[in-house]
Amino acid sequence: MRRISLTSRPVRLLLLLLLLLIALEIMVGGHSLCFNFTIKLLSRPGQPWCEAQVFLNKNIFLQYNSDNNMVKPLGLLGKKVNATSTWGELTQMLGEVGRDLRMLLLDIKPQIKTSGPSTLQVEMFCQREAERCTGASWQFAINGEKSLLFDAMNMTWTVINHEASKIKETWKKDRGLEKYFRKLSKGDCDHWLREFLGHWEAMPEPTVSPVNASDIHWSSSSLPDRWIILGAFILLVLMGIVLICVWWQNGEWQAGLWPLRTS
Repeated sequence: MRRISLTSRPVRLLLLLLLLLIALEIMVGGHSLCFNFTIKLLSRPGQPWCEAQVFLNKNIFLQYNSDNNMVKPLGLLGKKVNATSTWGELTQMLGEVGRDLRMLLLDIKPQIKTSGPSTLQVEMFCQREAERCTGASWQFAINGEKSLLFDAMNMTWTVINHEASKIKETWKKDRGLEKYFRKLSKGDCDHWLREFLGHWEAMPEPTVSPVNASDIHWSSSSLPDRWIILGAFILLVLMGIVLICVWWQNGEWQAGLWPLRTS
C-alpha cells in the first residue's frame, strides 16, 4: 500500500484549510462586552430618558436608568461585579455617556424626519480574542431604524440607512467625537471586559440565561455565530473539492486508487 507523502500538494492544501478552520475556532472562542443605550429627548414624569443594559458574552448582567442614576445587578455575575470598585466607575460612565448621547440626539434632531419624539439607540461593543482587543465599534439606530456603524478599530463610518448620510458627514468631521468613541470602546470597554472576565471564568455553569444575539448586536465588525458555522461548513466542502480535483489530475481517481493505492 502506497502512503501519501506529507509534502505532497494535496496534503499541503489540506493543512492550509485546517489552519483556516482553527482560525474560525479562535473566533468562536472570543469574548465580548456590549453596552446598549436607549436615549429619549422627551420622557414622561417618572420615566427615564436614558436606559442602558450591559451584556458579557451575550448575557445581560447590569441595568441602568437615568431616573435614579443607579445600576441594578442581574444574576450571579452582576452580584460579583457589584462588590468591586469597578461598580462606581461603571455607574459614573453610564451616566456621562447617556448625557453625551442625549446631546448628540439634540444636535441631530433637525435632520431627523419624524413627527413624534426622537429616540436614539446606541450600542457600544468590544471584543477580545487571544488576549487582545480584536473589535471595537458603535452602532446607532435612529427612531428604531438601524442607521450608522462606526468601526473604532480603523476609524471608519458605514451608512446603513441613506437618510443618515448627512449625520454621518457631520460626525465624521468631528475628530474629537471620533476619538471619544474610540477611547470608550477600544480603551475603557476593553479594560472592563478584562476585569469582568476574571469573575466570569470563576463562575460555575450555568450562568445567567443568554439573550438572543440578534436583539443585542448587529455589528459588522464581528461575525455572528451562524456565519462562523456557515464558513466552517464551506471550508469543509472546499477541502473535499480541492482534494478530489488534485487526485483527479494525478490520474489516481480514474485508476480507482483514491485516496490510497495498493501495490
